[in-house]
Amino acid sequence: MFPISPPRARLPRDYAETLRAIKQRIREERLRVVLAANSVMVLLYWDIGRVILHRQKREGWGAGVIDLLAEDLRKGYPDMKGFSSRNLLFMRSFAEACPDAEKVKQLVSQLPWGHVIRLLQRVKDPHVREWYIRQSIEHGWSRSILELQIDGQAHARHGKALSNFKTTLPPAESDMAAQVFKDPYLFDFLGTADPRREDEVERALVDHIQRFLVELGTGFAFVGRQVPLEIGDQEFRIDLLFYHLKLRSYVVIELKAVPFDPAFVGQLNLYLSAADDLLRHPSDQPTIGLILCRSRNKVVVEYALRHLKRPIGVAGWETRIVEKLPRALKGSLPTVEEIEAELSAGPGRARRGRKR
Repeated sequence: MFPISPPRARLPRDYAETLRAIKQRIREERLRVVLAANSVMVLLYWDIGRVILHRQKREGWGAGVIDLLAEDLRKGYPDMKGFSSRNLLFMRSFAEACPDAEKVKQLVSQLPWGHVIRLLQRVKDPHVREWYIRQSIEHGWSRSILELQIDGQAHARHGKALSNFKTTLPPAESDMAAQVFKDPYLFDFLGTADPRREDEVERALVDHIQRFLVELGTGFAFVGRQVPLEIGDQEFRIDLLFYHLKLRSYVVIELKAVPFDPAFVGQLNLYLSAADDLLRHPSDQPTIGLILCRSRNKVVVEYALRHLKRPIGVAGWETRIVEKLPRALKGSLPTVEEIEAELSAGPGRARRGRKR
């Protein structure tokens, strides 16, 4: 049953004063909100949530009062969206989860409100939530990309690939390269398929190149598959070749459908030497290699990489059964109306009603 709003005669004694204060706060920021200044809107929502949180703790405001507040705010500002009861409760949760006003102003307000809601719903650890906030801002993740990263536990995988970057790259470049690569890589978009050969994996990844690039992370540009290298009188072929815009280097990826074997390192080392001579521009940084295999023994990998002079990382890859397909990847930010419609409809109905 839905909570029944209390009769106005029995409202908390400070309700009218609180309503006036919130309306005044809205009036002060209304112009900027109407002009779609996202940071102002998020700060406004945080401020309203802080007021509601304070009143609930001090006066014990219940759901009925929140419903009435939502009704009055919608009546007072019919041209503004975002004042549903559910959204007001999200504002309260936002203020409770992020009590630091300065951090909200300098960091969280850079995110669209839809991102903030998803983080409140799905990431409970404040340190992990801040990691996703910073990554979203740095890489410009859309809401659907953010959801994919949360689903894949990206915070626990970034920077986890085994590598020799510290001994083969300058400090600044080695730290950056270490953070670019992860372990394991999740190829969920392959569905329930379990490729047994490298060429099957390659074809599947190229067929899903957009999703593959999302999993690799921001900055990777696809150059080609089975890229030929003429070495002496022989031709060798790179499984997958990328260029990383931030690292300013080529990235050679060797795919293996079997566990790690130290022999893979010798093969990749040959490709990196050749790529530096045949592909690398004088302004590029040294080419980096990445071996993706089904599993790896940490000690064996460390011994295999110990005395190499070329930068190489080793990580696992895996597929999983995906219970729900992610929404179509889109870069545009959702409008307040879209968020309101989704909140009002509820999770199940919102997914069915979303335009594709």
